[in-house]
Amino acid sequence: MAARTYATPEQLAAWTGQAAPDDAERLLARATEDVDSALLTAVYRVDDDGDPLDDTVRAALADATCAQVEYQLATGDDGTGAAGHWDSVSIGPVSLSGRSGTASGAAGVELAPRAARALRRAGLEPGVVWPW
Repeated sequence: MAARTYATPEQLAAWTGQAAPDDAERLLARATEDVDSALLTAVYRVDDDGDPLDDTVRAALADATCAQVEYQLATGDDGTGAAGHWDSVSIGPVSLSGRSGTASGAAGVELAPRAARALRRAGLEPGVVWPW
């Protein structure tokens, strides 16, 4: 059984402007998990399979999922979250380097900035009840 995703490989290709990677379905499934975790306490209407009923919600979730995959690919993450983000700063003779913290949502999920914006624009945020 295929994992549930909010977006298709075709939607991902349209979002990024590039052919979807060979493992697009796996990446989209992982990104869907991230989006679900970021919206853990958001309330919106769903069908018996848990899919959103509202077209605006469905589109926002698809956009956020594609943005999440795009971000993971750009940062070298394979969807597992194992790829770290490193920072390096030099000021004159002083040089600092090390793993940098990255912004995480309330659920401890590192959500891509474009993904977070897609959700916010649709009014989908933790604790928010979508208008019926």
